[in-house]
Amino acid sequence: MSKRYKSLLEKIDNTKAYTVAEASASMKDLKSAKFDETIEIAMNLNVDPRHADQMVRGAIVLPNGTGKTVRVAVFAKGVKADEAKAAGADIVGTDDLVADIKEGIFNFDVVVAAPDCMGLVGQIGRILGPKGLMPNPKTGTVTPDVATAVKNVKGGQVAFRVDKKGNIHAGIGKASFDIDKIAENITAFVSAINKQKPASAKGRYIKNAALSLTMSPAIKFDLSELADIK
Repeated sequence: MSKRYKSLLEKIDNTKAYTVAEASASMKDLKSAKFDETIEIAMNLNVDPRHADQMVRGAIVLPNGTGKTVRVAVFAKGVKADEAKAAGADIVGTDDLVADIKEGIFNFDVVVAAPDCMGLVGQIGRILGPKGLMPNPKTGTVTPDVATAVKNVKGGQVAFRVDKKGNIHAGIGKASFDIDKIAENITAFVSAINKQKPASAKGRYIKNAALSLTMSPAIKFDLSELADIK
């Protein structure tokens, strides 16, 4: 363990459950890297994703964005292609985009698709799926309104999905953000998670939750406060 990391650990009270406001403020104390670190939230939910009715998945446009520049590729043709370009899509295509992806060219971070292009996207599902790039209606990335989808992604949309063990991870801002903006983003993200609570999920929904920077130890959240965020 490095001296830097040890010094950061000393700034954290491991016996304490931090409120959203306290955790947000602590991100300023924990900044140590020379770059603008990402603020990362990690949650463990009391769900079993092996059951379809307990799959927690969705997307939220954070009120203050993520602080990250996102490159968007769009599968669209005709008028929809023009709309995607006008909305700021970085790449728009059909068969040519499929060919690039098959050749291993991934100069984008998110894929959006118009419904009439999903047949094309299906050809490369085995490539996009493992990379977490497969468009999905639940995350707003398969939609006839490709322009709004592009604007949402560019404007700070964060997609989330529980893994096999019920964990969710997401970047919800940057260390350079004002404290109140960090808190607003956390609240919006937790609200989105709470709204996705499956009816079949019993007991405490959020089992654990923590906040950290790219290069910092994690701070534990006050779970009772998170449960009340609607």
